[in-house]
Amino acid sequence: MTLLRNALLEELLPIGDPERAKSMQRYMKSSMPYLGVPTVPLKKVCKKLFSPLKYDCINLWHDDVLNLWRRAEYREERYAAITLSGVRAADIFQTIDSVPMYEEMIVSGAWWDYVDEIAIQRLSKILVNDRASMARLMREWSMGEHIWKRRCSILIQNRSKGGMDLELLYDCIRPSLSSKEFFLRKAIGWALRELAWTNPDEVRRYVAQEGERLSTLSRRGALKNLKSGDNKVRLGT
Repeated sequence: MTLLRNALLEELLPIGDPERAKSMQRYMKSSMPYLGVPTVPLKKVCKKLFSPLKYDCINLWHDDVLNLWRRAEYREERYAAITLSGVRAADIFQTIDSVPMYEEMIVSGAWWDYVDEIAIQRLSKILVNDRASMARLMREWSMGEHIWKRRCSILIQNRSKGGMDLELLYDCIRPSLSSKEFFLRKAIGWALRELAWTNPDEVRRYVAQEGERLSTLSRRGALKNLKSGDNKVRLGT
């Protein structure tokens, strides 16, 4: 585990840009510093280091991911940990048994750059593989106090395209309709906007039905990619 982190830093340190690092940290409002490694070079390093890895035990994979995550001194290390959580060698482990690992990352990371990728790219696979258990858990998260777990429950189906489970989506949105939290309002609009790509009429119906219960931010996000006239959808009572 230590060897993997050392190998990652050996690759990243020489290509970091201190000036870029400052601007990245400022943009992300991060207390954790950056090395200043852009996304593309970071992905290349991760591919080089992680592609040869083989896992025949879920615990070994969890240990590697969480070792990178917990010991990170730079934000890129945590991005690498998220990348490692999605390696093909671990596809078989994307089940409900891996939720505690992701939950730790969500709770301790508590910011959109971590949370959104985990929700959309990782938890979504678990929803496919363990639908009943995961759907039940997402409904629980949607009603909890932790806003980032709530956000996950709303965004988890963002790449489902035409296969989105509307009942689950609306169940996860409903507890946050009255929230004034920006990141929850933004998530609601984003999830509905993704649904609008394949089912625009349903989004129009839902926006009209929910009326003023939907914040202006959520409504604007939901209708963003529809015709301009849809922004004047008649609200329900």
